[in-house]
Amino acid sequence: MEQLAGAAEAAGYRPLLFSIAYGMTGSVGDAEDLVQDTFLNLTRAERAGTTVTNLKAYLTTSVTRLGINHLGSARVRRETYVGEWLPEPVVAFAERPGDAPAEHAELADSLSMAFLLMLEALSPVERAVFLLREAFGYGYPEVAELTGKSEANCRQILARARKHLASGAADPAPAQRRAQGEELARRFFEVAAGGDLAELLGLLAPDVVFHGDGGGKAQAVGKSVAGRERVAHLLAFGFGRGRELGITLRPALVNGRPGAVSYDAQGRVASVLELDIVDGAIRALHSVSNPDKLGHLGEVSDIGLRRVRER
Repeated sequence: MEQLAGAAEAAGYRPLLFSIAYGMTGSVGDAEDLVQDTFLNLTRAERAGTTVTNLKAYLTTSVTRLGINHLGSARVRRETYVGEWLPEPVVAFAERPGDAPAEHAELADSLSMAFLLMLEALSPVERAVFLLREAFGYGYPEVAELTGKSEANCRQILARARKHLASGAADPAPAQRRAQGEELARRFFEVAAGGDLAELLGLLAPDVVFHGDGGGKAQAVGKSVAGRERVAHLLAFGFGRGRELGITLRPALVNGRPGAVSYDAQGRVASVLELDIVDGAIRALHSVSNPDKLGHLGEVSDIGLRRVRER
């Protein structure tokens, strides 16, 4: 019975472990693998006679260090990535958030795509320290224990990371701001579906940027598109083309931000769009159509792949 109770307690930390692993990797699949490896390490340690006195500390330390080790090979793969790289989207549907797996639905609010892209500029250890301190609110003694660094070293690492990023903290979404963002997102999708370019322009920040990730396998912009006029025309064209192809949208929270999942006429996942809303305007849009990053959401459409082959 003690073993079962211990297993149940360990499973209760899965959402936290997934959030840390996802923050380190930006990949749903890799995060799930790291969490599984963390539980395997715990099992091996217990079978070897190790007494785990603080289960949460043991598990979070294990997943953090596995994430640091994992990033070395991940960086090599991204150097050969075709087009712009975006994190795999984590989705909880707006009308039924409980449908998402628990480890996905409880993802830290601060792990937006914009935040994860910012972390890409950091070394693996810098990323771990910054993530644990800024996104998850761990104190320096805890960060030091989790990363295996001294407390003084963690302070230096965080200061260096902040300087490198020219940013002092993560960008969490308080409840009031989230509600305002969801209302603006609702208006955005209504306007975009109706094709009103003038009203669409009014919802975008002057310096808005559109990011697209097709991974060389699905249609996407080759590089980011910046500026209200350019992004508005891109969106008007994209939504118009979607209507012609029978694409439908389902509102969702994507990485804790308002967004939507698009489906083809057969109900297969075609893409995911996240909106980064700041001060009452859309500052950035992140669109993922790479089929390799959508499989965890259901059957993936080949509509974009056909268009790629026809080019």
